Amino acid sequence: MKNTRRLVIATTSGLVFGLVCNALASSGPESLPWPIMAQIICSRTLIGLAIGISGISMKHWSIHGLVMGILFSVPLAFSGLMAPETPEFSQAAMFISTIVMGMIYGFLTELITSVVFKAKM
Repeated sequence: MKNTRRLVIATTSGLVFGLVCNALASSGPESLPWPIMAQIICSRTLIGLAIGISGISMKHWSIHGLVMGILFSVPLAFSGLMAPETPEFSQAAMFISTIVMGMIYGFLTELITSVVFKAKM
């Protein structure tokens, strides 16, 4: 492994954002089933892992984080289409918000990794 420090920082950041995402998703009136909670945490941690091991060179670190966030949020977004539709939140809104939040988490993970801790690719 070329840069273990980058991998550890990015994966840990992804895990933290997975826990944040899980807390936000659990803030509704009903508790989430544990498989969904595990899927949320694993999906966001996977974004961090992908950022940590990726050697794809993009023009700027922010683009890298956004792209990784999109790529690794799509499976979670499709599973969100199976959620029951409510008057406050439609299935389409769940799909779009999952991808947008993945972009935000990817950007923040890359920000923490590349800028704050200066763990370059």
